[in-house]
Amino acid sequence: MSAIQQTTSPVDGRIFVERPLADGAAIDAALSGAVAAQRGWARTPLPERIALLARAVDAFVAQGSVIAPEISWQMGRPVRHAPGEVRGFEERARYMLQIAPAALAAMQPGEKAGFSRQVKRVPLGVVAVVAPWNYPYLTAVNAVIPALIAGNAVVLKHSHQTPLCAERFAEAFAAAGLPAGVFQYLHLSHADASRLMADGRVATVCFTGSVAGGRAVVAATARGFATAGLELGGKDPAYVRADANLAHAVETLVDGAFFNAGQSCCGIKRIYVADARYDAFVEAAVTLTQDYRLGSPLDPDTTLGPVVRAAAADAIRAQVADAIRHGARQLVDTTRFAADRAGTPYMAPRVLVDVDHSMAIMREETFGPAVGIMRVRSDEEAVRLMNDSAFGLTAAVFTADAERAGALGDELETGTVFLNRCDYLDPALAWTGVKHSGRGCTLSSVGFEQLTRPKSFHFRIKL
Repeated sequence: MSAIQQTTSPVDGRIFVERPLADGAAIDAALSGAVAAQRGWARTPLPERIALLARAVDAFVAQGSVIAPEISWQMGRPVRHAPGEVRGFEERARYMLQIAPAALAAMQPGEKAGFSRQVKRVPLGVVAVVAPWNYPYLTAVNAVIPALIAGNAVVLKHSHQTPLCAERFAEAFAAAGLPAGVFQYLHLSHADASRLMADGRVATVCFTGSVAGGRAVVAATARGFATAGLELGGKDPAYVRADANLAHAVETLVDGAFFNAGQSCCGIKRIYVADARYDAFVEAAVTLTQDYRLGSPLDPDTTLGPVVRAAAADAIRAQVADAIRHGARQLVDTTRFAADRAGTPYMAPRVLVDVDHSMAIMREETFGPAVGIMRVRSDEEAVRLMNDSAFGLTAAVFTADAERAGALGDELETGTVFLNRCDYLDPALAWTGVKHSGRGCTLSSVGFEQLTRPKSFHFRIKL
């Protein structure tokens, strides 16, 4: 009998989904089917692939009223926010479909008498996508749709917490008429996920997850020589300069810290505020934070749902407690949040001051609703502290001076620099990171380069 994977809902602690795990024979069959199907799919003209995948996006969006509450049940996002994931899926998918003809066009190096020369972008083959639970569709779509557009076959392994998301992908592709074997999903144990990634039939792995998970991917792919794109953790900073629009900065950064219960790789984890605006910023941020409503994500009035599991909440509470023991102060009155109880995944937001970089709250990833705020006295100090991190996914600057923001951005060690916004992914821009935030790139025209290889054609026409 196959082993069973169970998904415990953070909403009420009950088992929400059970699925059998695929075994070695199922992995072998899926990869054999993917290799065979990919050949025909790659020969399908690009306009036909684009049209079919556009129909799949239509089919997915049509099920939005069902998909959104499933997200809430599986990982705890408030139902009032869950539809945004469907909209984001559609935005990213349709953009990549739109730019594909130009992005995948052959490169022409210029005329040379007697010769015809070009560099085509051809598919890699079989792409394994390993997707997380925190944004279960937005993270997966970044790789799944572009990989298919480019002519690859895809095998998706989704998180144990969000298995229904893999199945919804499959339903949309089937409704659109995608040939059998071009897209498949497998529910896998960690050991068998490594087995999949190490198989020589896998050309590349697109992974979103933890730093530890990224190291496991690198170890697995090294055995089979597959490449790997890694989107890992973040400790994303923001800097509020003295000339910033304070009300806008507060509203944007509080949302950036606490949306999705802080469970975002590019969410705001630490904030640096110019000395002249520090007291006013902190006061306004605490006031706004205390307006959040913590409770069941199925309640339409809830603005802050549970984190994914009780153990995750306990780890965040421990990080906060450690900071307080070392001199930090927690300013939010957690007694205002009746649902906040130790041993449960329901956790009130925390705003900490008197923090410094000796504390884990300012160094280690905090995948939950807690943020530290520090006072800084110059741009140079802000940049130094923002770069004082093992991570580098995004960084945000709030200022009225765009030219100065550009200069600061040049000094920041990060994949994306934001001005007067945060925690947003624009599909027209390359999504990438540095340091422990990973390597590789998704989305934009650059993203197609990670899912194809160059193939040169050097023809001598005249002898």
